Amino acid sequence: MGHFYCNDKATQMLLVLLKENKIKRIVASPGTGNMPFVASVQQDSFFEVYSCVDERSAAYMACGMVWESGEPVVLSCTGATASRNYFSALTEAFYRKLPILVVTASQRSCNEGQLITQYINRTLQPTDTVCLSVQIPAIKDTEDIWDCNVKLNRCVLELFRQRQPVHINMEGRYDLKFDVKTIPATRVIKRFYQGNAFPVLPKSKRIAFVVGAHVPFDKELTEIMDAFCQRYNSVVFCDHTSGYYGQYRVLASIAAAQEYYNSPIFDNIDILIHMGEQLGDLYLFNALKKVKEVWRVHFDGELRDTYRKLKYVFQMNEKEFLLSYCKDDCGQKQKNSYLEWCKSEVKSIIENIPPLPLSNIWVAQKASLRLPQNAVIYFSILNTLRSWNFFELKNHNASFSNVGGFGIDGGISTLLGASQIHKNKLYYCVAGDLQFFYDMNACGNRHVGNNVRILLINNGKGSEFRLYTHGAQQMLQEDADKYIAASGHFGNQSAKLVKNYMEALGFLYLSAHTKEEFKESSTTFFDENIGEQPIIFEVFTNSDLESEALKRMRNIKKDIGNMLKNETKAKVKKVVKAGMENVGVKVSRPLK
Repeated sequence: MGHFYCNDKATQMLLVLLKENKIKRIVASPGTGNMPFVASVQQDSFFEVYSCVDERSAAYMACGMVWESGEPVVLSCTGATASRNYFSALTEAFYRKLPILVVTASQRSCNEGQLITQYINRTLQPTDTVCLSVQIPAIKDTEDIWDCNVKLNRCVLELFRQRQPVHINMEGRYDLKFDVKTIPATRVIKRFYQGNAFPVLPKSKRIAFVVGAHVPFDKELTEIMDAFCQRYNSVVFCDHTSGYYGQYRVLASIAAAQEYYNSPIFDNIDILIHMGEQLGDLYLFNALKKVKEVWRVHFDGELRDTYRKLKYVFQMNEKEFLLSYCKDDCGQKQKNSYLEWCKSEVKSIIENIPPLPLSNIWVAQKASLRLPQNAVIYFSILNTLRSWNFFELKNHNASFSNVGGFGIDGGISTLLGASQIHKNKLYYCVAGDLQFFYDMNACGNRHVGNNVRILLINNGKGSEFRLYTHGAQQMLQEDADKYIAASGHFGNQSAKLVKNYMEALGFLYLSAHTKEEFKESSTTFFDENIGEQPIIFEVFTNSDLESEALKRMRNIKKDIGNMLKNETKAKVKKVVKAGMENVGVKVSRPLK
């Protein structure tokens, strides 16, 4: 009876990637832990397998092979101290830039510290032996499959980019069979550099960009992006951190957010070109998960599989990438039907926004039309950024948010730092009360200039946790106020606390408890002239109205089929929950 490939999914993935990248030479040392890998490659004629009992000698053999052939070589050993013998040769390879792929095997990490024989910790390697080390656990579900695929692709690509040793530790299985005759296909991610032959980009495909947090596009990059979109009938999906304000910008959050309507503008995107860093618009992020494949363009060349469809990585600046695809006819103009469709879709929803209660969203709706030309605006995360992403800024003001760490801290301080660079320019900040009070000491900094203006939305708590969409509200309702939403702190919406504090620091204080009061104070707050004082404008709202405003925004356009499907699902959940509770099973979180 012949033996074939093992049935371990991680091993199968690794074999496919080795073959796709033409890595064929393997130096194997004997053992049980690495048997799934070794027994699989020894029966595949693509691989050249060499045996060496002494792992130290095996690693030096690999050095010689790489040096003579110029091609990567794989090392494979078992558990216990076997891999420790690789270190001297890997140190040699690290400093000589010899790409060796070290594939070790170990028992599962749950054995750590349990006095299990032949288990050693392989999670840390000497810094000058390998440039990358990853742990591959046994695959149990689809999340593990994705994680494993990204890690293995990254290792193989890093081998070629760094030309240094890379380490993969496979947590072993011993209930294996060697009866798989054909290895299943796995995703292969490729990296390109300037000067490479790039993949073809057919004009017949639907192509879109998504730009996460990004420094403002300069004039040249904007023109090149626009030229690309002209040629390929593309659009650029943005949020208020994207930094692109060209002709093809589409702020589509309001279309992506609809609760009972799936906007077709996000369907059938063949290629999504991913630029920038984190995207602060979670509605847009979720809508774009349906794309067929992703091309990532960034000078760092790292694998950022944000949408789990990554196919190509282009390690270069964005201008080089765009020019390589449109330099031949970038001056030609043609009708962009995709752009017109996207803008028409967004406009049709915007035009049907119902009356909104006083809330962060209502303030965003009104204030987005009032920001002075050339002013810069900073948004705090979550509720504030979400609210403002529904509305385009009339003057395409430069805007940013701390979406890198996506934390509550540092918003006022970030604005303060930015405002020091151009003191003849206005800098606005929109902050919730928790973020404001978290960072209010920055308001007392002696460098605060008269060009600083803070819009404080004070709802007396972390209103995010009381929105109808949030699990805390769904499970706990008012009980979420105690500790989750942190209600009642900082004067419990005191009308004097912020006023007295900020006036003592030299700020002009404005406030509003109603829409009328907001409109009255807006004239001063949005005056395009820099006055004699920095300004803070405190708007008092409440979490119930914040939640109601979001609900209205997300239910502007509805599809009857989606509504019925969701209502049916909700009824089923209710019946299941009731049945479980009737038999004594406590349901502590929403049923999926």
